[in-house]
Amino acid sequence: MKESVKKRRGGQIALIVLAVLLVLIAGALTLAGNYLFNFALDPQTGGMFHSYEEDEWELTDKMVWLAENAEDRWLTSHDGLALHALYLPRPEPSHKYAVICHGYGGIPQGMGGFASHFYDMGCNILTPAARCHELSQGRYASMGWLEREDIVDWVDALVEQDRSAEIILFGVSMGGATVMMTAGEAGLSPNVKCIIEDCGYSSVWDEFAGQLEEMFGLPTFPVLDAASLVCQVRAGFGFKEASSVESLRKTSVPMLFIHGEDDTFVPYWMLDVVYEACASRSKERLSIPGAGHGEAAATDPELYWSTVEGFLAKHMG
Repeated sequence: MKESVKKRRGGQIALIVLAVLLVLIAGALTLAGNYLFNFALDPQTGGMFHSYEEDEWELTDKMVWLAENAEDRWLTSHDGLALHALYLPRPEPSHKYAVICHGYGGIPQGMGGFASHFYDMGCNILTPAARCHELSQGRYASMGWLEREDIVDWVDALVEQDRSAEIILFGVSMGGATVMMTAGEAGLSPNVKCIIEDCGYSSVWDEFAGQLEEMFGLPTFPVLDAASLVCQVRAGFGFKEASSVESLRKTSVPMLFIHGEDDTFVPYWMLDVVYEACASRSKERLSIPGAGHGEAAATDPELYWSTVEGFLAKHMG
């Protein structure tokens, strides 16, 4: 009798200890997940990401040119956010438009160098500020995933302005991922004639997995899983859901993929992944030897822009 009571009590104690351990583990994972989410996606917590103001940048001539000559454009997103963009029309009437998407932590003016090239090719320029970047509202950065719907809306605004618009989507880094994620949207206007992405990532999960190992030396499981769950609760999407690959599998828009071969921040191997995933019958790729992250255009400008111009010549009227 006493032996059976002892066994019962021992079993109860073991269950209590196990329950306490599970609570402690869940608490630790919740803390870790929230820390990583705040570090990467919340500009108010002082982590890696914060929303840059224009006066924090060392302005180049092209950035100044864009800022001084462009006009402000505003858009209300489907979820009620006021989104900002800079719009620079050509002096002569043109039906060509380049929608140029900046990278993580960037500002529209920061794309002045790219904008000037498209402008010289006869394009009107629209450079949107991503959610919670520059003047655009938003609580969290979403790495291109929620922005994909915003780009659809910016495109619709241009088409409403000009029914004959021929639109290029172009983006670098997070902007590259943004335009790839936009490519698969069912509501994307047929006025989008082609898309060019430069060093965008295959998915938010893949990008954060690499950074988690690089910066913290941590495996993806279970820490990244916890951060993804936190992101689902707080921002409305999971890291695996935010996938360029899955979007590209649904696109028919002509695509040009560009990547620097020495890119380690968005690893070069991701170029193969997104290129192979793209369902478009018209797709091209460009590798730039010696180029780090976001440096392809600066490393070999002649090859970069001649490839871009040749691609546009095939797909723009």
